[in-house]
Formats: sequence, C-alpha cells, structure tokens
Amino acid sequence: MALWVFGYGSLLWNPGFIPVRQVKARLPDYHRSFCMLSIHHRGTEDDPGLVLALDAQTGGQCTGVAFQVAENETDTVLAQLRERELISSAYYEETVTLIDDQGAPLQALTYVVDRDHVQYCQFDLEKQAQMIAGAVGGRGPNTEYLFNTAKHLAELGIKDTDMDWLVARVRALTATD
Repeated sequence: MALWVFGYGSLLWNPGFIPVRQVKARLPDYHRSFCMLSIHHRGTEDDPGLVLALDAQTGGQCTGVAFQVAENETDTVLAQLRERELISSAYYEETVTLIDDQGAPLQALTYVVDRDHVQYCQFDLEKQAQMIAGAVGGRGPNTEYLFNTAKHLAELGIKDTDMDWLVARVRALTATD
C-alpha cells in the first residue's frame, strides 16, 4: 500500500522528498495552529520560535496537501520525516483519514502536537507575531517559516485568516526604516 503524508506547514514547501503525486486534502476535527515552541529548527531554548502543529478541534478543519511517497522510498522517507518531525517528541505520528479534493477518503501519515508536551503552547496572535519576528534556529529565521508557509497556502488557494494577520504583523515588526 502506498504511503501518503499530510503536509499543513513546512511540509507544503519542503516535504524533504519528491512525491509521486500530490493532492489538496482536508483533515476534519483539527486546525493548523502556531501552538508549538520551536527550540531546534526555528528558535532556541533561550529564544524559542513558533511552528505550526495540528491541534485537535471538534468541528475544525485543516486544509493542506497529501503527498504520495514512491514505494521504493518509503523506508528512507519515513526515517527522514521521523528525524525531522520527532526531534523533541512534541509531535506524535498518526495515521488519519483525509478528504481529498475529489471528496474521497485518503489514509495519510501526519504529525499531531502532543498537548501534554512542554513545547505545547497557546498564545494570542500578537504574542505569536512578537516571537516569530525575532526567533532564529538551526534551519533559519522563524519569519522565513511563516512567510514560506503563507505563500504556499495562498498559491494553493487555502485561506487562513490568522496566518494572513501574522504575516502582516510580522512584516510590520521587522520593517526597517
């Protein structure tokens, strides 16, 4: 059986592998949220950034992309994804049922935030913007993560009003005279 991976954040613009196929899909009862402190990739322990995570929300919906992995690359891709996404165990790996852009169910692997993990957080949008504007981690500035994700959501026609607000606010916070 083919492995599908659901991307809703950085996987949208950097899946780390070349997919055989990709389809727009949505995951019911979850939402995309900057609810995880990033202490490795987009921040540090002393100055954490924020990254997106799937957070359970009854009645919610997260639209993203399902990527099909080439069968001969399944083991390699899984190992790479686990190294990247499970670096601090703030996410857990889960198989979920997506609804693809044709309305058909699709089983996919994804990464969901562990609400009991120390990196789980809930901040208002202003606090999120302040943190994202200044944080830098091993994979670069937190602003790059935000701007790339927002750009790819827009290209896919996926509306996210919180993301739009954050982009505008972070651009204002980081503007130089």
